Amino acid sequence: MRVFVFRVKWWYIALFILLAFTSLLPQVRTPLIVAVTSRARLVPIYEVKTDEKKVAISFDATWGTELTDEILSILKTYGVKTTFFLAGNWVDKHPDYVVKIAAHGHEIGNHSYSHPHMNSLDERGISYELEKLDAMIRDLTGQRTVVFRPPFGEYNNRVVSTASSLGYYTVQWSVDSLDWKSLSSNQIYERVMGQIKPGSIVLFHNAGPGTPGAIRRIIPDLQQQGYSIVPVGELIYKDNYYIDHAGVQHPGRGGQ
Repeated sequence: MRVFVFRVKWWYIALFILLAFTSLLPQVRTPLIVAVTSRARLVPIYEVKTDEKKVAISFDATWGTELTDEILSILKTYGVKTTFFLAGNWVDKHPDYVVKIAAHGHEIGNHSYSHPHMNSLDERGISYELEKLDAMIRDLTGQRTVVFRPPFGEYNNRVVSTASSLGYYTVQWSVDSLDWKSLSSNQIYERVMGQIKPGSIVLFHNAGPGTPGAIRRIIPDLQQQGYSIVPVGELIYKDNYYIDHAGVQHPGRGGQ
């Protein structure tokens, strides 16, 4: 009987210690869960961390061609190569311009086939959007797309991971010209030049009415400031990099 009483006392002590320890668990686990969630969130490349004075300007093409020849002429005048993110509906309507853009030496990026809300698609749907457009561009130009910009700037982990599994770097932008809002050339110029810095990725559209006049000033001014303007695929790191929570791509493995 004494032995039984002795054991009961030790069980009470053990239970007390267990309860006391359990009460501390939420304080320990909560930040760990937050950290895991944060690290698990996949983020596209918005800009690049670099000490070099180089930037990328890019053009999304989803409607119209009226200003495209003028844009190509300006880029040629200043010896600049950029990236044109093409949507499949635009490629369907203007295959001659796809060939022309490639012939001018510009990089062609994948902007999806039907310009859908990618977050609503499953992996199969995302793959279809990217692979169908890539096949169309390869048939026209022989050029494979390696950078991908999601329509509407929308993405989630499934979009980024599926694109990555197909060999794509998902890219957004750090400077939005807002040329699609029909801003004047001067407004676009002031907006872009006020935000641009080494490693910036600038978003333009090939059909923005103020875009040709703006880049006619932006490009030579950047060059005079010592900037190199390169395609997105040349600005980003292709390996040995990490992307922080703000979408800044860094060289090395420091964030992993």
